[in-house]
Amino acid sequence: MAIAITLTAVLVGCSSSDDTDAKPSPKPSKSSAPSADASAPEKAAGIPAEPTGAKRAELLRALAAANPGIVKYEDKAIDAARNQCSAINGGGQKLDWTASQRFTYKDVTTTEAQGKQINEALKGLGFCKA
Repeated sequence: MAIAITLTAVLVGCSSSDDTDAKPSPKPSKSSAPSADASAPEKAAGIPAEPTGAKRAELLRALAAANPGIVKYEDKAIDAARNQCSAINGGGQKLDWTASQRFTYKDVTTTEAQGKQINEALKGLGFCKA
């Protein structure tokens, strides 16, 4: 019983809104500008840096050539491409199927044949070099 009372007191103390000296803890902000380099864990996983400018446009054009619908959601397409590189660089199996799954989202469906085109485009562009 004493533990329950103590726990209740601690919880009430933590959630009190009467504390005028308390300042809200700063929320971590996500930079609006993507990093030019991939983080160390991403590089270790074979994930390249997020492309910007002309490289981003070139990647989106290559992806659109495989399946025009996937670039309707540009950020999703870029994330999927970066993650697909992890499978490519890691020697993953069934890469065409993996790409078809990775690039199927919302109202966009990607076939294995399109997945193969995506993988060829990623390799051809040299995009997956982490």
